[in-house]
Amino acid sequence: MKKILAFLLILIQSQIVFSQEHITIPEKFSQTGFVNLDYVSIQMPLNEFGNPEKNMGLTGVHYNLLLNKSIYTGLGFYGSVNGERGGLFTLGLNLGIKKDITDKLFIDSGFHFGGGGGASTPDGGGAFILPHVNLGYQFKNFSTTLGYSAINFFDKGNITSSQFRLGIQIPLSYEYTNFKNREKYFSTKKLKKTQWDSVAEKISFLIHLDNLSPYGDSQFTDFTSLNGKTIRLAGFEIASYFTDNWFAYFRADGAYHGIRGGYMDLFIGGGYKFSFNKNRTNILTKFAIGAGGGGGADTGGGVLIYPDISLEQQLLKDIFITINKGYLLNPNQHFTSSTLGFGLKYYVHQQGIKQKNNTYYSSAKFKGLEISFGQEMYLDAEKDKLPNGDLIPTENLYQLALQLNLFVTKNIYLAGHTSFANFGNAGAYAEGLVGVGYQTNPILNNKVQIYAQILAGAAGGGWISTGQGLIFKPSIGFNYLLNDKLSLKTSVGRVKARGGNLNSTSFNVGLNYRISFLNSK
Repeated sequence: MKKILAFLLILIQSQIVFSQEHITIPEKFSQTGFVNLDYVSIQMPLNEFGNPEKNMGLTGVHYNLLLNKSIYTGLGFYGSVNGERGGLFTLGLNLGIKKDITDKLFIDSGFHFGGGGGASTPDGGGAFILPHVNLGYQFKNFSTTLGYSAINFFDKGNITSSQFRLGIQIPLSYEYTNFKNREKYFSTKKLKKTQWDSVAEKISFLIHLDNLSPYGDSQFTDFTSLNGKTIRLAGFEIASYFTDNWFAYFRADGAYHGIRGGYMDLFIGGGYKFSFNKNRTNILTKFAIGAGGGGGADTGGGVLIYPDISLEQQLLKDIFITINKGYLLNPNQHFTSSTLGFGLKYYVHQQGIKQKNNTYYSSAKFKGLEISFGQEMYLDAEKDKLPNGDLIPTENLYQLALQLNLFVTKNIYLAGHTSFANFGNAGAYAEGLVGVGYQTNPILNNKVQIYAQILAGAAGGGWISTGQGLIFKPSIGFNYLLNDKLSLKTSVGRVKARGGNLNSTSFNVGLNYRISFLNSK
């Protein structure tokens, strides 16, 4: 009997070894892309008193994918950093073509279609188009462009302008595998001498709550003081590490309590990390520049600088709790505030299995990422009264929406969502939400997935009745799979403001882009 059991154990072990030797390693693909930073100075119409207004300076941050050697598409944000309209933000879609003239010179032409507004700007529903024609010069590690552009807020807006456009492009590509490979686990031993045998890149994701405490000459746009107010923000931050210590980051926040809904800010910056206690305790010094405003806060033209110091302590392997203290400053001192925040951070070591000292991580798993872009509609979105007591007619609200879903299991995902109005006479309305969702395995000949999610966070602007900004947004929908990378999506749900009258049925249609990336531990 013992001999039979021993034989069976040997047989089982040999089958396990044989199957492991024949595990299919997911194929690595590479996507070429680039970050584009640009600036335009827009001639504004006469103000409500018939007087000239300073030009509004818009700075854009975009990420574009090259579909082939010439055609590109992507998404981008714009924010006001000069003039009198601090708090204007937009989200939109890019489409363009680049053609080489010589080895160094090229022509770049295309357009940006977006939605957004703010700061009492005559933006109408928020929809606008910004075409451009640029001449570019290619340096070794980046390129610059200078050209001509035009902007038109065409949905009942009153901003039309033609102007020069200055830009800089920085290559930023990424590697990935098919979305169906998400949650596949491998020992690094199995991935050695494969396409994945390279040094991992470190990135981090932070979800945080911040308190702003304005002081000094900080004021509302009606000249009343902001002193004594506490503005509560919710937001997220993504950082990418160049070395073990130096990093660059992008940050976005929205107000959910303390002032009228509508305040938000966007930042790009860099920092340095000091590690202690065997890398379980970190101190980070950071500095960022960006744009902010809305909710009645007077931030001048909108440009803000943000020095900050953060302390983070490890809770689990790659999860840290953080506390930060900083200052939010407007150069002309329209707005000055101390900041205090708390957050939860997740570190990812992606696209490789080695550390920078060439030692190997012990294991690796492929994580799913889904990026959705589409159009939303709220039926009969409730609006507040104007300051003079006049009622604003209720109408449907339309938005451009962007959502990122990070899958923590094969079916459960964490979501980050932002949207900006583009039709419905509420161009200043915007949202910044987080949440959780569940997505089924494919059904109906592997073509359909059903999903449900709930989001919550900050929203306001455009006189939409969101109170101080906190909203909840449950929904259910389905994806129709075109291939492993792309799918069509649609959903129906409800959006409700905690302190306002907004309580509407919502609809969403859009396109999903889905990939998996390697995360080593």
